[in-house]
Amino acid sequence: MPRFEDRTAVVTGATKGLGRDTALLMAAEGGRVVGVGRDAADGESLERAARDLPGEVVFLAGDVRDERCHERAVALCRDRFGRLDAYVNNAGILGPEGPLHETGLEAWEEVNAVNMRGTFLGCRAAVRAMRGVGGGAIVNIGSILSISADPFLTSYTATKHGVLGLTRAIAVDYATDGIRCNCVLPGDMETPMIVEYFAASDDPEATRAEMEGAYPIKRIARPEEVARAVLFLASAEASYVTGAELLVDGGLCAKAY
Repeated sequence: MPRFEDRTAVVTGATKGLGRDTALLMAAEGGRVVGVGRDAADGESLERAARDLPGEVVFLAGDVRDERCHERAVALCRDRFGRLDAYVNNAGILGPEGPLHETGLEAWEEVNAVNMRGTFLGCRAAVRAMRGVGGGAIVNIGSILSISADPFLTSYTATKHGVLGLTRAIAVDYATDGIRCNCVLPGDMETPMIVEYFAASDDPEATRAEMEGAYPIKRIARPEEVARAVLFLASAEASYVTGAELLVDGGLCAKAY
């Protein structure tokens, strides 16, 4: 039996990278998904990719910084599929790289607006929809930088710590409503964000080699590998899992040096 059959979900940041792979994996496992993103052309591509899958993906254009985006996503999921079972807050940005004393307020606020405000708004919309109707699952996408730090990624690190804290608070506050909230902590993945990071370096090949060499598994993740962890936490298989952080990092955080 497909692992997500007849279940419904909203996935933000669904047109690229981990979000796209998560939406398509859910549909491949029989789920019905509202995929939220900002680019209409990418949204059409996502819908085409899901066309022959057992489930369904419908695209919704929106910006996660806008609370109406999340309200519309919940409403569309309910109207189209009858209910909301899971909400995946995946949308995020890396932001500027540099020391704190050189970080501008505008750059700091942009990263916070997407990573923290966007996740908060998604969680709030999901909780409001799930309370009183049997609950559901919220999966937030954190990072290995939710529990560690990386030089000169102050804004990103701070927001990803915040995402984990928000996850734990929701898990504790709404457990009796049947709402589970968990956080997936990926390491580096083959996504447009990391490709742009490599391209911005002086020597992209050397930067990639250095990064991959730090992982015990000696490579960075494919997004679909992380999407499987998201699917698990969003599914009924994780019925007793809440307030947890699930590392999907190729062993990086287990290593001292």
